[in-house]
Amino acid sequence: MSELEQAIPLSRPESRTVPAVRSRRLSLHRLKLREQLLAYLFLAPSLVLFGVFLFYPLLQSVYLSLHSTDPAGRIAGFIGFDNFAALLSSGLFLKGIKVTAMFTLLTVPAGILVSLVLAVLTRHLLRGKRVFQLIFSLPVVMAVGSAAVIWKFLFHPTLGMLNYLLELAGLPPVAWLINPDTALLSVSLMTVWMNLGFNYIMLSSGLLGIPEELYESARMDGAGGSTLLRRITLPLLSPTLFFVLVVSVIGAFQTFGQINILTAGGPIDSTNVFVYSIYREAFVNFRFGMGSAQALLLFVVILLLTLIQFKWVEKKVHYQ
Repeated sequence: MSELEQAIPLSRPESRTVPAVRSRRLSLHRLKLREQLLAYLFLAPSLVLFGVFLFYPLLQSVYLSLHSTDPAGRIAGFIGFDNFAALLSSGLFLKGIKVTAMFTLLTVPAGILVSLVLAVLTRHLLRGKRVFQLIFSLPVVMAVGSAAVIWKFLFHPTLGMLNYLLELAGLPPVAWLINPDTALLSVSLMTVWMNLGFNYIMLSSGLLGIPEELYESARMDGAGGSTLLRRITLPLLSPTLFFVLVVSVIGAFQTFGQINILTAGGPIDSTNVFVYSIYREAFVNFRFGMGSAQALLLFVVILLLTLIQFKWVEKKVHYQ
């Protein structure tokens, strides 16, 4: 150090900036903490609703699945994983999953395909477009119970409209809900119609997001209708199709209302989907432990199916 520096001590710049930096960091930390508290304050009503109607029932199901209940539905004792072992060894789980998987295969692809065809046909409809859109969207406003009652009259073996139309066509009547071979197909037909409104609205909205200039450019290059569908419509509509697929699969595995009203799981358990089996075990036989174990297994199955769809099916989705 030189004599001049010793005679006139100079203050270091960093010594003055350290307190300012610390003060700035403290203020930023307080601001961030205040924003987080404000965010949680706005989220509090939703978190309370989720806690009361989602998390608490989930924890209660876990608790009940580890206990046995008496005929009145009261807790009898802790049995661990015996409910799960009995459920898997009895074949009830596999049978319910098999019926539910068949129901899903009958409803999800058909529902998406019919809705896609209707959405594509009404996209370029010039006259009466709003009327057709209203008609195709009507099922979304109907309750499951009301729709099931209407279709129960349509499926009536002697007074139903469907068998009446078959007789007019010279065909024999069908025991829609009575025959085990046709019961699941009949309920699936009603479910496809009931889900038509939601699927149609979602796919129509997705089609509106596709620029018309792409179709005009492709037509100028000589592309036909099938080429436009394969090269433009389906790739650009794939995010909406993927969303509808995931929601439809989850909804199919949670189906209950139409099964309860139309067939009550019969005949011969041909329509005994997994959710109806849970209802029967818990609220008919008052075996809440077994019903809770089934509900948890169904949750695991739906979670795995959703993860599989996001892992493999989403690879075919074009987000740009």
